[in-house]
Amino acid sequence: MAEYRDPYKVLGVNPTDSDDTIKEAYRKLARKYHPDKYADGDLKELAEEKMKEVNAAYEEIQKMRQGGSSGGNNSGRGSSYNGSYNYANIRRNINTGNIGAAEAELNSINAGDRGAEWHYLMGCVLIKKGYYVDAQRMINTACNMDPTNSEYRAALDRLNMQARGYGNGYQTSQAAGCSGCDVCSTLFCADCCCECMGGDLIRCC
Repeated sequence: MAEYRDPYKVLGVNPTDSDDTIKEAYRKLARKYHPDKYADGDLKELAEEKMKEVNAAYEEIQKMRQGGSSGGNNSGRGSSYNGSYNYANIRRNINTGNIGAAEAELNSINAGDRGAEWHYLMGCVLIKKGYYVDAQRMINTACNMDPTNSEYRAALDRLNMQARGYGNGYQTSQAAGCSGCDVCSTLFCADCCCECMGGDLIRCC
């Protein structure tokens, strides 16, 4: 069983530090250990592990602080794991096409708890519903909140590339019907998003 590490110690900060101080410490470490800096070196795997540890610590601190008003002196581990489990369940619902359940669970999360992962997954839901403009906005927000997350960036790049491929960008989904091209583009974008999350909407691709 892996030893539990205090997330504040991982980031080199104190529990009494401000949110801005913690965010700056996280960003500094994220720049230092970003795997892209070690892509061609022997330290790539080590950098990836450190980056995972830094991301997990920052996420845990955020969850601890968001639930701090009612959590007493809890260590925060349970809150963090429950949040991760919920998002994992939402991802499963998206990958299996249970969009209504995924959207309902996302909407049940308090506005103050909606971080980068929330915006990314809501963007994935919107893709599958055909709301590409709103999906782009959501995933772009996720990238801004967590600029080192390659999964979010890859999804946004695919959406932007697809939008450029159709000249005038994405159409809104307010029209009553859709053309064959609309259906194809919908499936393509949804498949791209699923692949980013480890799933596969279009089995033959």
